[in-house]
Amino acid sequence: MRIKKKIDYKKELEAASKSMIMIHDPKLLIKLIVRTIVSKVQVRHAAMLIYDSKTDSYVLNISRGETGIKIPAGYARFDRSSPIIKLFNEEEFRPLTINKNAIISEDLTRMIWQESILNGENGRKKLLHEFAEQLQMLNSVACVPAYYQDTLLAILLLGAKEDHHRFEQEELDFFAALASDAAMAIRNAQLFADLKRELSRNRELFIQTTMVLGSTIEAKDKYTHGHTERVTNYSLAIAKQMVTNGSSDFPQNFFENLYISATLHDIGKIGIPETILNKSGQLTPEEFAIMKRHTLKGEEMLRPLSAFKDCIDGVKYHHERYNGTGYPEGLKGEQIPMQAAIIAVADTFDAITTDRPYRKGKSKKEAMEEIKKQGGVQFHPLIVKAMVELWEERKI
Repeated sequence: MRIKKKIDYKKELEAASKSMIMIHDPKLLIKLIVRTIVSKVQVRHAAMLIYDSKTDSYVLNISRGETGIKIPAGYARFDRSSPIIKLFNEEEFRPLTINKNAIISEDLTRMIWQESILNGENGRKKLLHEFAEQLQMLNSVACVPAYYQDTLLAILLLGAKEDHHRFEQEELDFFAALASDAAMAIRNAQLFADLKRELSRNRELFIQTTMVLGSTIEAKDKYTHGHTERVTNYSLAIAKQMVTNGSSDFPQNFFENLYISATLHDIGKIGIPETILNKSGQLTPEEFAIMKRHTLKGEEMLRPLSAFKDCIDGVKYHHERYNGTGYPEGLKGEQIPMQAAIIAVADTFDAITTDRPYRKGKSKKEAMEEIKKQGGVQFHPLIVKAMVELWEERKI
């Protein structure tokens, strides 16, 4: 005769709790809990009803155990009027469950008899009868509620033990503790999912705001219509080419930040007089000095907005030169942030190929010859290399 190994429930609970902390997917979390119960306590099947806020009902989400014995996932859905939900959810019936970690089918007969003696025929006795029938229908012998701050989030359903013995109090305490931890973990997982949705929504609004700001720049400077979009597209293409040719390995958020900084690289021009922006001839030294301030004005506009903190460098430094002769700070070589260095090449390429009131735009071929000459002088050599490759592959 094989002696059943005694389970250290405290140790098992600690192990399960640690695993729960690391999981933010509610379905995966419930699978872990149900699998733990089936394997450790050796019940014939286990399942969990989870509250679904969309339908305001409790759905049998995860089921595990013997084929033909377990309840199929998705098979059952219970609204608030269902006996199994009412018993744990409504204040009127709390006296029946308040001191119980779990309700076992074996105890229901006694509970019904006790209710008859104390209170006669009433709604609670009727509910207990209906509850017993529902447990039998679900092929379960015990159920354990999982609360979060008095809100019923889930109900654990347990089939009979494989050895057909009654559940011991130590096992019921284990189920109750596991259900309590599960409720907290389920709530955390739900909050995490809600937060992700909110962040995604906020990010979309942020991107839309960026695009509106980009359009505002072009509305003020009539000679650069389409310039912002083209510079943004060129910048992203250059960065992707640098990854493709192995010259750079950017962090995951680099491309999004580059997109935003390229879209807003001329945002500071909002603070430059239109007489200078739209002048039909060459700027005087005094006017050019004012024009150069747009990089700092752009920084001043974005600095108070925390959402743009990772995009400011591209706006502030896109007129710096690799040899240190640019503005606003005369940065040199690798001192120039990569966002800004990429935008500088894209910005120049578009400026050369675009018609201006005082000159006709040159061909892309002529623009590329100029950019090649400026590699290591005005522009970062690796960025020029990527731009040349894009040109040769006819991607720009």
